[in-house]
Amino acid sequence: MVSRVQLPPEIQLAQRLAGNEQVTRDRAVRKLRKYIVARTQHAAGGFSHDELLKVWKGLFYCMWMQDKPLLQEELGRTISQLVHAFQTTEAQHLFLQTFWQTMNREWTGIDRLRLDKFYMLMRMVLNESFKTVKVRGWEDRACDWGREGRECRPVVAARGTSLPFLRQIEQLLELLTTEILHPSSQAPHGVKSHFIEIFLEELTKVGAEELTAEQNLKFVDPFCRVAARTKDSLVLHSITRGVFETIVEQAPFAIEDLMRELDAQSEEEEEGASDGDESSEGSEDTRDLPSQKRSEKLPAGSIRRAEPDVGQEQWEDDRDGPVLQFDYGALANRLFEMASRQSTPSHNRKRLYKVIRKLQDLAGGVFPEDELPEKACRSLLEGRRKKKNKKRLPKARLQHKKGKGDQEDVSADPSSGVQRAQPRGRSRGGAGKRKRTPRRPSGARAEVADVQEPEKKKKRILGSKK
Repeated sequence: MVSRVQLPPEIQLAQRLAGNEQVTRDRAVRKLRKYIVARTQHAAGGFSHDELLKVWKGLFYCMWMQDKPLLQEELGRTISQLVHAFQTTEAQHLFLQTFWQTMNREWTGIDRLRLDKFYMLMRMVLNESFKTVKVRGWEDRACDWGREGRECRPVVAARGTSLPFLRQIEQLLELLTTEILHPSSQAPHGVKSHFIEIFLEELTKVGAEELTAEQNLKFVDPFCRVAARTKDSLVLHSITRGVFETIVEQAPFAIEDLMRELDAQSEEEEEGASDGDESSEGSEDTRDLPSQKRSEKLPAGSIRRAEPDVGQEQWEDDRDGPVLQFDYGALANRLFEMASRQSTPSHNRKRLYKVIRKLQDLAGGVFPEDELPEKACRSLLEGRRKKKNKKRLPKARLQHKKGKGDQEDVSADPSSGVQRAQPRGRSRGGAGKRKRTPRRPSGARAEVADVQEPEKKKKRILGSKK
């Protein structure tokens, strides 16, 4: 008997992940997670680049075979959370790198019916990759993961040794830039455009409440470099529209969030000061009142705002939550530094200079909506409406005249020199062969139409009857 050659566990899992039965695929995903945790616990144990490519091949076709939107969303969440099963940062980055390489390789074979679920998978993987950095506190510090991968303990390195977990943000951004944004990458335009579109959205979901303006500038820096170097007009348009224009559009919301934080701090300080004053006075009436009623009776010059209007509440409900904070002046300077180089193409330079002007205006306190005063905007709109109405009146009259003239079109008769009425839209041959309605008898016509006829015609009719 010929002994069977035992396949490596990665290939066996990949075959089960791409199986026809959903029960087999779900069981294979659970076994894969346990296998990753068990293999990456030891420092010597780990996955190679080729092994993770085989694993992602199976995961790709596991998502390919899954139908029903809710089950697709659940499977995508389970696959994206596999990155947290790896115990080291290097293994996590290798897992993410092989994912983007797999998407670049298989993208052209995805049909339009399966495109949405792979868009969703890319979004979820990017979200979980940001969470791997969030676990470390968005800081460049070394971490030693616990056995279950849930704890991050600081590591003290010996002299002369480099910490392997330093610069987490830079490593992640370098990985994403190399595999997706760089001109030499094998990423198709669909992958690039979708990645650029969802980058700020997923970063906002994960770290809008914790990230500072300096850290956000670090996340946006790869897009500044690529926008200044790329020769692909589609990539340039996607970056300017999906990143820089989005930052400009979200500027009012970002400043509003900042003002809310300042108001909350000032309210806390005022409440503490008012409580101290009331306790020093020691009046019995104020002691009996609760703190909420005291806060309602603030003086007129206090910072506490009035209740928002109905329109303002609806406008606030449209927002999903806090937005990213940016130092617009620093971002404009960084873009100008990259765009002003000699190696930057002229088309890229012109496009980036427009964005730089908007960012400089925001840094100076000028918003795009505040370029014209409100009264000037109203007068301009009213003037435009009056001009449009004046222009529309003669057009309506002309159309009314044309509507009457469409029924009869004047054409010259060469024989008689008299102009005949010809219906519009018919050919010349059809105009000559026009049908004539037969004449009714004169008596019948007079009886039908209750109209007084001339006397000459009446005499002729009476004579013919006799």
